[in-house]
Amino acid sequence: MDLDVAQVRAFVRTAEELHFGRAAGTLAISQQALSKRIARLESLLGTELFRRGGNGVRLTEAGQRFLPPARQTVAAADAAVAAVSAKEHPLRVDVWGHLYAPMRTLAQVAGRAGELALGHGRDLSSVTTALLHGDIDAAFGRVHPPLPAGLTHRLVRLEPVDAVLSTDHPLASEPALRPDQLSDSTLWAPGALDRLDFLHRFADRFGIRNTATSVNLGLAHFLAEVAGEPRSFSLVPADVPLPEVPGLRSVPLVDPTPLYAWSLLWSTGNGHPGLNDLATTCTEEAGRSRWLEYDPTRDWLPEPPTSDPGSGQG
Repeated sequence: MDLDVAQVRAFVRTAEELHFGRAAGTLAISQQALSKRIARLESLLGTELFRRGGNGVRLTEAGQRFLPPARQTVAAADAAVAAVSAKEHPLRVDVWGHLYAPMRTLAQVAGRAGELALGHGRDLSSVTTALLHGDIDAAFGRVHPPLPAGLTHRLVRLEPVDAVLSTDHPLASEPALRPDQLSDSTLWAPGALDRLDFLHRFADRFGIRNTATSVNLGLAHFLAEVAGEPRSFSLVPADVPLPEVPGLRSVPLVDPTPLYAWSLLWSTGNGHPGLNDLATTCTEEAGRSRWLEYDPTRDWLPEPPTSDPGSGQG
């Protein structure tokens, strides 16, 4: 059985959008053409891939089974075309979690990893969609499960996290704090907590009962809000250069020290030659700068590594 890549691509986009009109728009074809491609694919496979009804579009069980290898098929086809292209584009890398300044880490390896074209994703969800669509080649930020099939990641850096709080906070004069000492304080978050996995898990683990949500208008604005609330705090990686905000203090967290995990994320079918260069450079810098040190007796990670972090497994 020979699969038509255009038909498989039509299926993948529709499975991701669960809407024929939107999927057709992303492929720059008519909805009628999209429907014909999927109908031909279903005829070839001898089974329905979608259920269409008054409640919208959803995958059948066969469609759910077909989606992961279908994504791999599309990615492999794109990689094959890229391998023989007359001119290879720069490695397109998006970052997310910009309040935690991911560019700091990427800047330390970018000069040795070939030509990069850098962009900004809104969050992990938008970045994974861009990777699966082939709009970018790789991404850099904090990865947490579940990830869609067809994506893989490599742990690059484990970064200690400090508490930032108002100088009027009752604990502001402490040289260091245990995370559970903040249980009576208000965790200030730059967005809905259910979309901020690290802060959400920190609150659950250390009994932070009170939270407040801000509008994400950048690090300086966010920290100014924290400084203005004497009972609040937030978390920032220890090496992030903080803007000069009056009334703000950064305090190390210990026993345990929370670690923020940075990973390189990419599609398994991506054949861009710069991808291996970037992954290798990240691994070399992690070893040189001791970025992956982790001791479970003194550190806390929402998802502890299942193997030695130095192995590069996410």
